[in-house]
Amino acid sequence: MIFQDNILKEYLKNVYFVTGTPCGGKSTVSRGLSKRYGLPVYDVDAQFAGHQRMSDPLFQPSMNQAFRDADAFFGRSVNEYTGWLQGNRREQLEFVLLDLIRLSQSQRVLCDCHLTLKEAGMFTEPSRIAFLLKEPSNLVEDYCNRPDHQDFSAFIHSASDVKKAKAVCNAALQNLNEGYYTSVKNSGYFWLDRSANHSVEETLGKVARHFGLTGNEAGEERPWMP
Repeated sequence: MIFQDNILKEYLKNVYFVTGTPCGGKSTVSRGLSKRYGLPVYDVDAQFAGHQRMSDPLFQPSMNQAFRDADAFFGRSVNEYTGWLQGNRREQLEFVLLDLIRLSQSQRVLCDCHLTLKEAGMFTEPSRIAFLLKEPSNLVEDYCNRPDHQDFSAFIHSASDVKKAKAVCNAALQNLNEGYYTSVKNSGYFWLDRSANHSVEETLGKVARHFGLTGNEAGEERPWMP
């Protein structure tokens, strides 16, 4: 079944998408806005394990691909690793959309996610999506240094050749995000670049104003109706 863009946009009209490149600040901004405005956050990455349990290897082969250890996982070619990442994101997307439709019918929801520019145009209006960007080089070290990615850090450091594993992972992430990073900046959508050194508070304020959330602090009267 194929849903037309106008139908998806109508059913997702209460969803505010926070997307962009890895390490661009999506999680920090989503959580910050959630705390400030009392909105729930739907974190796509955090939902992966649940979606994987519901998936079918026939229809979601990337989500069901198993690896014996870090050497097998990072021992693929850059193109193989890139294709697998793309497959996971694409296969999970249908689960995500159904979840968001269900969750957002009576409330506004912040979605911490990974959307392409094409998907942004299909699912939402420019006023309800913010792209948070970071120049996509050496992203693995950023991942490993984050408190919420210590499982990933331990996994990549369990590889026999950690340097090679990091190089493959960095190359795959750069493959996926280098053109995307430039395209978003030329797209006309709202975006912020983490390399511009905005403080967290400044970034939260800019995204909140873009979403039209200002004046709706937690505990204040909220004139918005779903």
